[in-house]
Amino acid sequence: MMINETPDAPSESGVQAGRRQRVDGRTRDLVNQAVASIPTLGLARAAEFLATMNVPAEVAVRALVYPKLRRAS
Repeated sequence: MMINETPDAPSESGVQAGRRQRVDGRTRDLVNQAVASIPTLGLARAAEFLATMNVPAEVAVRALVYPKLRRAS
C-alpha cells in the first residue's frame, strides 16, 4: 500500500509547502517524549521506546536522527 492510499492520509488540500499536515496526535506525543528522553536515556533507548509503542520506523528515524526536519509544535 502506498502512503497516499492510507485512510488517514490528508487530501491535496491538506498539503502545505510540500509537507503533509500531521494527522496523528498520539504519534506526535510519543515522538516528543522520546526526543526529550535522549539526553538522559540515549538514542538507542529512545528508538526502542518508539518501536515498542508501534511508531513507524520511518517516523522514528526521521525524528530521532534528523531532528531539524521535525515540524514546529
